[in-house]
Amino acid sequence: MTDSPLHLTVKLNARLQPEHRHELFEDPLDALLGSAELGEITGGGTALTEDGEVDYGDIEVALNDPASLPGVIELLEQLGAPKGSLIQREGAPDQPFGVTEGLALYLNGTDLPDEVYEQCDSNYVFEQIVERIEGHGEICSWWQGPTETALYLYGASFDTLHACIADLLASYPLCQGARVVRTA
Repeated sequence: MTDSPLHLTVKLNARLQPEHRHELFEDPLDALLGSAELGEITGGGTALTEDGEVDYGDIEVALNDPASLPGVIELLEQLGAPKGSLIQREGAPDQPFGVTEGLALYLNGTDLPDEVYEQCDSNYVFEQIVERIEGHGEICSWWQGPTETALYLYGASFDTLHACIADLLASYPLCQGARVVRTA
């Protein structure tokens, strides 16, 4: 045990709304830190793109003992931290970690024929994706932008997630012109 805590930033390579970051990562991490008296969460935040889309989130942590850092990383990976996430601390190089891959599906919200928007439902797309990726990943968050709606999927494999939803993207009218982007 050291006399002063180790301050670090957990930079999550995840496009999560703040409430989803709390639910999926901060609350479980806070519970572990508190119950084992390892330290505490001292802050956090969300970085946004120019369009207001989440780019990444961070969690500020003070650890009572630097030796507990590997356990913190292990927990974050068990919780599904995406590849490309980083532990950042003063005087040390960034330490990459993460195990899941991310897929962002962007539904076109402005350029499809009016009847597509009148007859189709984004909730149907959400439900169908949840069914199709069961056992391979999950939808962890979403974003409503000025011209697109994004669903953020995370799982063991981007390619598997993409393959699971390919038939939906090819057949459902609301998925016309959708973009698929690897996020982690």
